[in-house]
Amino acid sequence: MNKYNNSHLEKKDSKNKKILLALLPFWTSLIPPLGIASLKSDLQRHGFKVKTVDATIESEFKDLYREYFDIIKRNVPENQWGNFYSIGHDVLRDHLMAHLRYRDRKSLVPLVSQLISKTYYWQPAEGEILKLIEIIDIFYTRLRAYVLDLLAKEEPEVLGLSVFSDTLAASLFTFKITREKYPHIKTIMGGGVFADLLNSNSPDFKKFLTETRDYIDNIIIGEGEILTRKLLCGELSEGQRVYTAADIHNEILDLNTSDMPDFSDFPLDYYPYLASYTSRSCPYQCGFCSETIQWGKFRKMSPARVVDQLIRLSRQHGKKVFLLGDSLLNPIITGLAREFIKTGEILYWDGYLRVDEQACDMDNTLEWRQGGFYRARLGIESGSPHILQLMKKNITIEQIKSTIFNLASAGIKTTTYWVIGYPGETDNDFRQTMDLVEELTPLIYEAECRPFYFFLSGQVNSGEWQKIKKIPLFPGQEDLLLLQTWVMDCQPSREETYRRVSRFMEHCRGLGIPNPYTLQEIHAADKRWAKLHKNAVPSLIDFTGENHDAHENKTVNVLNAAKKRPVDDDPWL
Repeated sequence: MNKYNNSHLEKKDSKNKKILLALLPFWTSLIPPLGIASLKSDLQRHGFKVKTVDATIESEFKDLYREYFDIIKRNVPENQWGNFYSIGHDVLRDHLMAHLRYRDRKSLVPLVSQLISKTYYWQPAEGEILKLIEIIDIFYTRLRAYVLDLLAKEEPEVLGLSVFSDTLAASLFTFKITREKYPHIKTIMGGGVFADLLNSNSPDFKKFLTETRDYIDNIIIGEGEILTRKLLCGELSEGQRVYTAADIHNEILDLNTSDMPDFSDFPLDYYPYLASYTSRSCPYQCGFCSETIQWGKFRKMSPARVVDQLIRLSRQHGKKVFLLGDSLLNPIITGLAREFIKTGEILYWDGYLRVDEQACDMDNTLEWRQGGFYRARLGIESGSPHILQLMKKNITIEQIKSTIFNLASAGIKTTTYWVIGYPGETDNDFRQTMDLVEELTPLIYEAECRPFYFFLSGQVNSGEWQKIKKIPLFPGQEDLLLLQTWVMDCQPSREETYRRVSRFMEHCRGLGIPNPYTLQEIHAADKRWAKLHKNAVPSLIDFTGENHDAHENKTVNVLNAAKKRPVDDDPWL
């Protein structure tokens, strides 16, 4: 029985309580944590004292991450790596959770073996598994020391963790030792994990609530600013543990009056990008996605407000390139580019873009480029019209080709995302994806594929998949894993899907299309892009150190060879 409720913070002195917000390993640290930076900004605006911490950048954890995957990489044949780190996070995530919960150490060996063999489809030797277990031993020893030192130093009265699938185990561990050592600290959990892996309609969520009742006081599901603030002020129903938008009459944050994220606690030299956003949620409903489930109604800021915030953040922190955390930039991208052109300010911004009619117009992509658009992260998903229809993408292959051509011709990096193994994908559908990638090779900056992920609830198409039989991937391991991974009993099978992922990645390597992960790999990909496109945006390395005054976007012009997308039987370049 949870003994804490909203009365744990008295209304009269709640704003005198020090709040610690943190992100735990493992998370790719391209940007400082946007979620907790936004929470801090909102809470401080209302008088709270807040400290934010990003543990993911600490070398003591990053070194162990590299060691863990180096062991797997040395043992798994390269032609079965697939998208190595992306799918490898599934192995690490489940291993971290099982390590928290095992009673008999011997039970870890067969489970870790299953985690690897059902992800890379390769059977590791027991000696290698023991090395992986030893690394996780060290990780939790270091994490314990790190957390206790942090709590002793900061002396918070409230601990809030923003949690994602890959940070869940470390977050639960942190909550546990916080309750053991500092039982007076109020613990609050929120984050993206509740949009998919721990969707509130799933049976795993009910199990999670039971398992964590002694050390997590409150859970925030969905947009966090208003809910967290009202919780800390004692304005929500007492005696309740889980809060959603329904508890505040579906009130949502007005983005045009909210403050910009507060990154002042983070050592920003560790991140290649600064971060911000222009909107929340998504106006589209792709079948595999959970974005609208998490954020609710789509809304956006005015372009002028976005530009003002980015300029202020840039001047405050000395950064020239941003990664925008929006689901999609389409609703604001033209207005944003025009506003930057009007101000004359030179900043670059990277973000997610949907294939659509405006991207099929080269005048638009050139204008975006001149306004600072740096990289388009495009959810292409498939080269098969059949699969695009099943996904409810509402785009055509011709639109995909035109969008990628126009963006690349303007020099904007084109990161393409692909979903492999969507339910109903045939080998012919997959071959169409491979053919499309090959056709667009010189126009693709980066190709990243992921196997289709299924959750019991929380995806747009969840209702349509209810009638399909679900199979636990690791039967009998529920106690160790806490949360079960499920697969649908349909084609393609999981094993076939992962084979296709490996085939896709091998195909891209053969074509010379990178999927860069480290800064060194990103620099190599940038050099390739510069050789392919005269209008290419600067390399990311140009924005580091003192060399960050790139301003060439103001002089980009339409290349004669790129005024019209070639017809299908012409060469692309």
